[in-house]
Amino acid sequence: MQLYNDYNSYLKTKYGCKVYKIGLDAGFSCPGRCLYCNAEGSRATYADPKISIAAQLKTRIDYLKKSRQAEKFIAYFQAFTNTFADLDRLKNIYDQVLPFKEIVAISIGTRPDTIDKEKLELIASYKNGHDVWVEYGLQSSHDRTLKLINRGHSYKDFARAVNMTKRFKIPVCGHVILGLPQETKDDMVQTAKRLNDLEVEGVKIHLLHILKGSAMERLYNKGEVRLRGQDEYADLVCDFLENLSKDIIIQRLTGQGTRENHIAPLWALDKIGTINKIGEMLKKRGSYQGCVVSCGSISSSRPLSLHS
Repeated sequence: MQLYNDYNSYLKTKYGCKVYKIGLDAGFSCPGRCLYCNAEGSRATYADPKISIAAQLKTRIDYLKKSRQAEKFIAYFQAFTNTFADLDRLKNIYDQVLPFKEIVAISIGTRPDTIDKEKLELIASYKNGHDVWVEYGLQSSHDRTLKLINRGHSYKDFARAVNMTKRFKIPVCGHVILGLPQETKDDMVQTAKRLNDLEVEGVKIHLLHILKGSAMERLYNKGEVRLRGQDEYADLVCDFLENLSKDIIIQRLTGQGTRENHIAPLWALDKIGTINKIGEMLKKRGSYQGCVVSCGSISSSRPLSLHS
């Protein structure tokens, strides 16, 4: 039995082969800086903002074709906020994907407070030749937590962005962080339930970790931030998955910084070990994604939840 609706299986079923996601850095910034972020943002180690998107894609595609015999790719605008610019600049950057026939999808990572109808119209125009996703950072559905981590938007902003994006029939992936300061297990489970209400198509789950140069590092050094152990984190992920609709695609189960930038917890660098531990714990529990909730197929008829 499939324990959770994993992204790799979804891609292989949809495209008939393994699909590689290429993280891109288009040189954007953010409206503000969250406590857990550093100057690198969420940039892939191989992404270089000093060169064009087209050059980044060509270099990475050539490498993956040689080293992995890869055939199909997703262009992932990953670093910082990839709608934080005017329409002309966005179009110039997004258009650089179009000459690459091996790219089957475009995914745009951004914030819910930097999106509007005109930007979504532009993003939706790429659906003519590609599958298109928008990835919104939420991190928590609780406004007190969002304020604490200096997120700069509310849960209601996130819900409105999802609602607007769905009007353009663009699937949404929401990002969450488990283990944020002052959040209980019930708080995190509530975030899973609210993502069900919003009918997002995908979720990325991250753990709270400390990056060199972040504001959170200073708090951590003062003993003001408690990090979870690997077993405790796996337990939180299992609770989260059990309360998340089985239809939602799990694009990520954990996350960490580069070895150069990662401060703590050290176990987070063992990504495969953490994923295996989550699977083992689900099996031990006899549980799976969605087992606690009623998981019919996703329907656009349910109203969006705007509770905070």
